[in-house]
Amino acid sequence: MSQIKKTKRQSPLSTPQPPSSSIRERVLTAAFTLFREHGFSSTSMLDIVTCARVSKRDLYALFKNKHAVLAACISEHAQQMRRPVESANPVPETRDALAALLVEFGVSILLTICHPNALAVFRLAIAESDRVPEIGRALEGSGRDANQKVLIELIKKGQSSGLIIAGDPPVLASHYIAVLGADLLIRLLMRVREAPTQREIVARARAATEILISTR
Repeated sequence: MSQIKKTKRQSPLSTPQPPSSSIRERVLTAAFTLFREHGFSSTSMLDIVTCARVSKRDLYALFKNKHAVLAACISEHAQQMRRPVESANPVPETRDALAALLVEFGVSILLTICHPNALAVFRLAIAESDRVPEIGRALEGSGRDANQKVLIELIKKGQSSGLIIAGDPPVLASHYIAVLGADLLIRLLMRVREAPTQREIVARARAATEILISTR
């Protein structure tokens, strides 16, 4: 146990914090590093204070407890999982152009969720969501739900142009996400498979796209 503590207290030297960053940024960066390397239960608020190089007063002014820190970490990283597609943009006018956009959308989602940081976020959320349900809700709302809403709007616009098959947009969006990910995420989280290659990612995105594109 003492050896673990010693390792963690060396963390500030291995993860220096830029002096110009805000206290909140420093706390979340340090906390996520510690949670990922040592686990949530093995990380204390004192460890976070030491690694972030802030005072306990500053930390508790921002977060009332360690679960609040974890929820903020997950929310911050979940927002980074959003696919940067502006739903207000017009839908491409041809099937090929729309298909290319949907493939790009799928590739971006897979590259994001397969990143080691994203997998760490999922594992942390799963481990603690029983005790703190809002942690899971923060991940779902900021990440997956945000992407699904963008996709639903894209499907609606594509249907109005006759480029996407008829059907309920939320259902079609769920089908797209299911084909895109299949069992990939759960197998990555369980560490029973390697990260997908770029070729596999593109193939999955194309397969998901094909179920949406109208052939008329």
